[in-house]
Amino acid sequence: MVDLKSQYEKIKSTVDASIQEVLDTTTYINGPKVHEFQKNLEAYLDVKHVIPCANGTDALQIAMMGLGLKPGDEVITADFTFAATVEVIALLQLTPVLVDVDLDTMNISLDAIKKAITPKTKAIVPVHLFGRAANMEAIMEIANQHNLFVIEDNAQAIGANCKFSDGTKKKAGTIGHVSSTSFFPSKNLGCYGDGGAIFTNDDNLAHIIRGIVNHGMYVRYHHDVVGVNSRLDSVQAAVLDAKLPLLNDYNSARRNAAAKYNAALSGNKHIITPSFDINGDDHVFHQYTLRIIDANRDALMEHLLAKGIPCAIYYPIPLHSQKAYVDSRYKEEDFPVTNQLVKEVISLPMHTELEDEQIKFITDSVLEFLK
Repeated sequence: MVDLKSQYEKIKSTVDASIQEVLDTTTYINGPKVHEFQKNLEAYLDVKHVIPCANGTDALQIAMMGLGLKPGDEVITADFTFAATVEVIALLQLTPVLVDVDLDTMNISLDAIKKAITPKTKAIVPVHLFGRAANMEAIMEIANQHNLFVIEDNAQAIGANCKFSDGTKKKAGTIGHVSSTSFFPSKNLGCYGDGGAIFTNDDNLAHIIRGIVNHGMYVRYHHDVVGVNSRLDSVQAAVLDAKLPLLNDYNSARRNAAAKYNAALSGNKHIITPSFDINGDDHVFHQYTLRIIDANRDALMEHLLAKGIPCAIYYPIPLHSQKAYVDSRYKEEDFPVTNQLVKEVISLPMHTELEDEQIKFITDSVLEFLK
C-alpha cells in the first residue's frame, strides 16, 4: 500500500545525516532534534504549540486528559473510522457517542452531531478521514452554540487545508481547541517507528499537556498533574524533521495519483471514485478509497491480491458493531451510511512513489474484473 523504501532512497543522505547527528550527541530523549522538529512543525501549521508524544493514540488520549473531561462526560465522534478514536474515550471512562457519516465525504455528519447533543455532551471529535478535511467551520459553529470542546483527530490529514466561507484557509488540526496526529510510518508525514503530536493555540492547555506527556512533571521529580510517559524520541524527530520540508510535495504527489486513478476509473458504472478538486488542497489522500456498487467488492479484492496488487478495506466493521463498543443505545437505523460504506469501500495503493505504469496496471486490473 505504501513504498517507504523508494521514498527513503530519495532522501537517504538527508535522513542519514539527521539520524547520525542524534547518534553523535547521544541525546535520545527530548534532545535538540525534538525541539527543532517541534518549532518547524509549528511554523508549517501556523499553530502556537506542538507537543510531540509517543504515538497518535497517546496524542488523542492526552488531548482529552488536558481538557479535564470527567468520567461519564459524553464525547461525540464518527462511527466510520479506526478504533483508536473511540478507544481513548472508553479508556478515560468517558461515554462515547458514535454517530453516522456523510456518504460523499465519509466524514462525520453535521446533522448526526446535532441530533446527538445532550446536556451531558462535552466534546466533539471530528476525524479528517482518509486525508479529507472535515467541515470545521460548521463543526465549530455547533460547538460554540453548545459550549463544547472540539478535538480534531488529524491522524490522516496532516497538511490538508480547511476552507472557510470568507475565503480563508487553516491547516487541519489547528482549528479546534486541541488536535492530535500520528506519525506512523505510512502516514503522509511518517517516521520510522511510532510517533505522534498534539496541537493547540491555547497557552494554558499547552502547558497542562506538556506536563501530562512527561509523568506530570514541569520540574524534575515534582509531579503537578497526573501524567503518562509519552515522548517522541530524538531519532524519530530527526526523520520527521528531514521529511517535513517535503510534505507539500508529498501531498501534491498523492493528489496527482488520485487524479490519474479517477480519470481511469470514473467511467465505470460499478465504481464511485472519491470527489475532490484537483486544484484544491482540502484532501491529501492518506488513502485512495473507492466505493464498489452492484458488484462483489470482496471478490474484487481477491482478484487484485492474486495479481500482486495490495489493497485493503478501511473499515470492514462499524465501531458500533465491535464487541468492545456494543451499546444498547445504538440502533442500526441510526447508521445507514456507515453500514453501507463497510460493504462498499476498498482502498488502492496510495503513496508518493506511484508511477504511471503502476497506476495503469492497477486500474486495468480493477476494470478487468468490473466489466
